[in-house]
Amino acid sequence: MAKLVVLQPTKQPPISLLSSSLSNGTKLCQIQVTLFTRGKAPVTQQLPGESDSDYSDFKSKVLHLKRDRQDSEFVKSSLSAEGYDVVYDINGTRLLASNSQYRFICLKPVSKRCQYHTLHDCILFCCINLKSDILPHCEVDAVDPKSRHKGKLNTESLLETSGVNWTSLRPVYIYGPLNYNPVEEWVFHHLKAGRPIPIRNSGVQITQLGHVKDLATAFVQVLGNEKASKQVFNISGEKYITFDGLAKACAKAGGFPEPEIIHYNPKEFDFGKKKAFPFRDQHFFASVEKAKHVLGWKPEFDLVEGLTDSYNLDFSRGTYRKEADFSTDDMILNKSFALQS
Repeated sequence: MAKLVVLQPTKQPPISLLSSSLSNGTKLCQIQVTLFTRGKAPVTQQLPGESDSDYSDFKSKVLHLKRDRQDSEFVKSSLSAEGYDVVYDINGTRLLASNSQYRFICLKPVSKRCQYHTLHDCILFCCINLKSDILPHCEVDAVDPKSRHKGKLNTESLLETSGVNWTSLRPVYIYGPLNYNPVEEWVFHHLKAGRPIPIRNSGVQITQLGHVKDLATAFVQVLGNEKASKQVFNISGEKYITFDGLAKACAKAGGFPEPEIIHYNPKEFDFGKKKAFPFRDQHFFASVEKAKHVLGWKPEFDLVEGLTDSYNLDFSRGTYRKEADFSTDDMILNKSFALQS
């Protein structure tokens, strides 16, 4: 039986989705999954619609290593002792001076035959590409070595020179049930409350979202796939959408009337540390053609279907990540009404 370890931070696409995909692909019965976390969040989580018996069976197959990843001696000894065949590094985003030793320690006990797969945070993916007039971004496009998130680039460089069999997955914005940072939740909160949706500037900025289940499928398809060796793949939805379009798509997915949209200039406000809008104010979308052609991967969900899945299996059940906070909205709306007066 092959051994797979997931190095997982508190914020992550849930291990349950990954392992569910492994199970559906008939691979879980051949793999022992171990989760390495600090233990601040549940090791597993029952998926919406999953039966108690199926979840209990899955939960029994997942082991847990509880320790801070900065404990380099424990990381080194545990990875070496277990002899893992596959490493999924969900924390492969910030290889900076503060934790470069951690990444080296993780790689050192990994054998040359081991598969080392890393996932990069969607926001960091947006930040490391040089802005370009030519879109969508492809895996070979120029990156910004001066980016404050260049740790992601350093991670890929270290993997390239390590000699291990690695793959890097680059999602754009991830959405879907149980995802750690569901950007659609912000829109759903506004729709449920019957409030206008404040969107930065013109609202025609083009972005891209990928369903968390499709990302989990990509994790499975790189497993044992020689074509994925030492390759980088963009993973997201096939279609692009404007910010205004996303608000309307969320309304359609949740069965709400078309929303009122308020555009505002963020430079006119001081929101402090609060985030008034969940997307970066720029065009950003990436080609997923390489993953489709090389891996044979294809998204299961189009955007409205995926948003409906997210709404029905997550938000409508009250299992959202954050409570609604409309304080920044009120600042925007109060100024808007004052101008109209």
